[in-house]
Amino acid sequence: MASKIINVGLKRTALSLALGMCFAGSVLAQSNSAGAIAGTTTAGATVTIENPATGFKREVTADANGNYRVGSLQTGAYKVTTGGKTSDVNVTIGGTAQATNVTGITVQGNGTINAIDVSSVESTTILTAEQIAKIPVPRNITAVALLAPGTVRGDAAFGNLASFGGSSVAENAYFVNGFNITDAFKNLNFGQVPFEAIAEQQVKTGGYGAEFGRSTGGVINLVTKRGTNDFHAGGSLFISPESLSEKNPNRYSNSGVVFGGSGTTPVNTFQTVRLLENNSKDSRGTNTTASIWASGALVKDHLFAYALLQYGRVSGVEGYGVNTSTTNASASSKSPTWLVKLDWNISDSHILELTAFSDLTRTETDVYDNLNPANFGGDANIALQRTKYDGTVFDKAGGNSYSLKYTGYLTDNFTLSALYGRGESSRSDYGVTAAGVREAYTGNVGGSTAGLGCPVITDSRPSSPANPPIANCGFIGTLGSTKAKDQRDQFRIDAEWTLGDHLLRFGFDGDRFKSYDAESLEGGTQWRYFSNNLVRQRVFQTGAGVEVDSNAFYVEDRWQITNNFLAYAGLRWDSFANKNGAGQEFVKIKNQFGPRLGFSWDVNGDGKFKVFGNAGRYALPLTATVAVRGASASLFSQQFFNYTGTDPVTGAPTGLTPYAPIAYLNNEFGVAKNAKTIASQNLKPMYQDEYILGFQAQLTDNISGGVRGIYRDLKTAIDDQCDDRATSDWAAANPGWQTPGHTTYDYNNANHPFCVLYNPGSDIVHYSDVNSDGILELVTIPAAKAGPKAKRTYKAVEFFAEGNWDKFFVQASYTWSQSYGNTEGGVKSDIGQDDTGTTQDFDYPELSIGSEGFLPNDRRHSFKIFGNYEINDEWSVGANILVQSGRPINCFGVYASDPVGYGNSYFSCDNTNARDPAGPAGATNNGSTVVPRGTAGREPWQRSLDLNVAYKPSWGDGKLTFKGDVFNVFNEHTVTTVNEFGETTVGQPQPTLYKVPAGFQAARSFRFLVQYDY
Repeated sequence: MASKIINVGLKRTALSLALGMCFAGSVLAQSNSAGAIAGTTTAGATVTIENPATGFKREVTADANGNYRVGSLQTGAYKVTTGGKTSDVNVTIGGTAQATNVTGITVQGNGTINAIDVSSVESTTILTAEQIAKIPVPRNITAVALLAPGTVRGDAAFGNLASFGGSSVAENAYFVNGFNITDAFKNLNFGQVPFEAIAEQQVKTGGYGAEFGRSTGGVINLVTKRGTNDFHAGGSLFISPESLSEKNPNRYSNSGVVFGGSGTTPVNTFQTVRLLENNSKDSRGTNTTASIWASGALVKDHLFAYALLQYGRVSGVEGYGVNTSTTNASASSKSPTWLVKLDWNISDSHILELTAFSDLTRTETDVYDNLNPANFGGDANIALQRTKYDGTVFDKAGGNSYSLKYTGYLTDNFTLSALYGRGESSRSDYGVTAAGVREAYTGNVGGSTAGLGCPVITDSRPSSPANPPIANCGFIGTLGSTKAKDQRDQFRIDAEWTLGDHLLRFGFDGDRFKSYDAESLEGGTQWRYFSNNLVRQRVFQTGAGVEVDSNAFYVEDRWQITNNFLAYAGLRWDSFANKNGAGQEFVKIKNQFGPRLGFSWDVNGDGKFKVFGNAGRYALPLTATVAVRGASASLFSQQFFNYTGTDPVTGAPTGLTPYAPIAYLNNEFGVAKNAKTIASQNLKPMYQDEYILGFQAQLTDNISGGVRGIYRDLKTAIDDQCDDRATSDWAAANPGWQTPGHTTYDYNNANHPFCVLYNPGSDIVHYSDVNSDGILELVTIPAAKAGPKAKRTYKAVEFFAEGNWDKFFVQASYTWSQSYGNTEGGVKSDIGQDDTGTTQDFDYPELSIGSEGFLPNDRRHSFKIFGNYEINDEWSVGANILVQSGRPINCFGVYASDPVGYGNSYFSCDNTNARDPAGPAGATNNGSTVVPRGTAGREPWQRSLDLNVAYKPSWGDGKLTFKGDVFNVFNEHTVTTVNEFGETTVGQPQPTLYKVPAGFQAARSFRFLVQYDY
């Protein structure tokens, strides 16, 4: 929102305060949920800080140099009075507002302003609720974060989360009113605060201080609305109708030779383009969200409340599969959410805050069969006809979160705050068949399969009239657990102490995150038919309650060395402990050191031109999901049978005779794993170093801008390695492990881990029972045998500018960036793998051949512009423009003769469409063509224009608003992801499917709002 400047003849911080806006670039992170006010007056003068809306008042005495500062202030508008002179300032989350002391100076606004703060070393973007309401942007936290420079949208497989500075989407941290709401199970989710209740959103893209940790990506920091002495109430209704939403385009194959059978013998010498997916009947559904809220004082000047009740519903979602699937689905979801914020000003020196919210969502998905077009001459329209209802999948996600925070202004120079919070979130699901039979899994590994429903049936027999498809009554595939949930308990204490030219901050942060998760094949088993008499049975089950305990100490000093130069130094020590299903620690890392350094130079001493820089080390703990299967009891068995018939209802084989003995895959025997064997004894956390240098300037009375350069270097990653050949070599070279009766290398026991957690590029030093005698040996695998070092670098230059006039504001940024290496981070966007911390990247050294190159979040160019223009007192228009280059494309296939049995998972491909003509030609190695990562071309540029128009009728007295938003105005259908498998799992080229679009940017849609705010 534009801000009026009544008197522009200001100096230094007053002018920068008025003109600084949310892309001002960097704001001192003095608190994760509050702000501060600082200024200069007469030495020893009394300074009064007052919030007229709440009656809060503080009096402090300026020091011998006339400087004063009051920290840990709630966001909002304040009056600063000293010597009979008054300034009006706005305090934003994490910001230090500079107060002027010129009589009559008033900076009017709505709390959306950040100063070009000469005491700042961070890269931060702040957007207020008022600004967000003026911009055509989806109503979710991630969409707002993507407005900031240096952020790009991640892969759809992970929910389109934001990637910060080349990091994966699993490396971010999320806070609300100081409480950590990150879901550390996979780091791919967070507490969904009801959007209407958010007052400000701070996006930290880099350079954040020692107070913040457990993130190697970015930080999203939220402050909710709160009550004041004035009573407010209102309601809103948002509707995005399906009838006005466009469809995504259909998906077609390429034309070309199709290979099948064995070797390279063509089945068809030429295949014409064919329809793969018809999206004409797909539907995003109608999205409706209604909210009501009220706020005010329960006790004037002392006790305040804000309460919001929000109900969202998405109905009519339809999805149809063609060729790639013979099922389709319809879904609906309900989200009855709420938030309550209580603020108790016990006195001017003691404040207590309670935040409570719910983000519960329930989704029902009906699953149907549809006709397979392959049986009807390839007619895709046939597949849009549903034949029978199979059942319904019920999902429940989210829960309740509570946090209580105390702030004490104990002296003029010392402030103390303490917070305790608990968050609970469900991830449970179950199914109900068409016959009303409930399919649910509680997580009893190796227990009874009763209640798990129909088995999963896969028919791999050669197709012929004599082999009609085997019946299958299953419709879910993999069952989650009805008990799956997460729970966080967090305690933190923070102190702030002003000592002359030094501002010291220090504190402790303790976090205990507990998860329960389980999975089972539907029906408890999978049957795969290979011939008319041979069938394979597989059983897969996991289930465990696991835990991640994290503690951190930090201290930081902001030292005003001269009037124009500030130095920042911060130190952080993180400790992490991961526990398996038996409560045993299998990873423990103590006192990971994270230094932070920075400076800010007010070049001319007038606040109009600032040069700043920082350097820091940031660490990330191992997620909880690793322990469920990798460190706890799990069962994965396989056995072949001869059979004589099949059950006509379930499709399960009958008349079974064992063809081969049972085998346990991956050493998953259904019993507890030995905690000492799971991880390398020298394991370090994932951490990276970051360097930023930039400047920021006021260009005119209404325009400011700047530029910064960023360099990030991943120093250590965590992943798993599964190559038993290296352990076998160790055993051959170190025969001391032999004991009577156990002289043969035999890893088929529960004390030998199939995969070991380690830092790629380091030696693996782990315990293992290498001969099944029950004795653990300390095995050392040299780094040279384990595989290459994990590499990821990010280089970027960000240009940002903003303009602010009486009725018009605009903000713009351009980012040039390059993300390069051999690992994306915790997840693997190349194939949509969300096993955070245990992707297939480093399972075997061969998988790393050709893996170094441009990474999935490498968007070389990104232009962002958004703003709003108030035509008059009733009408306004807003716009949001994104122009962004596409991400790199790979060609996955089979390397050599598939030495580790991973099929088409290698950066090796003989497909003639594999390479970008401008890229490297690829190197032939052992009969395979290595196609280095990211050299098979790029996805196209993405362009998007979003517009809105708002109407506040004069007869509504400014309280009534009508608004319409249109997203993707020109209905662009840019491809956002493609099929990157240039070969089949057995190494045959598949030119008809390679680079076929797999996803598109969201088609055009509309959103309408009616809101009344009293």
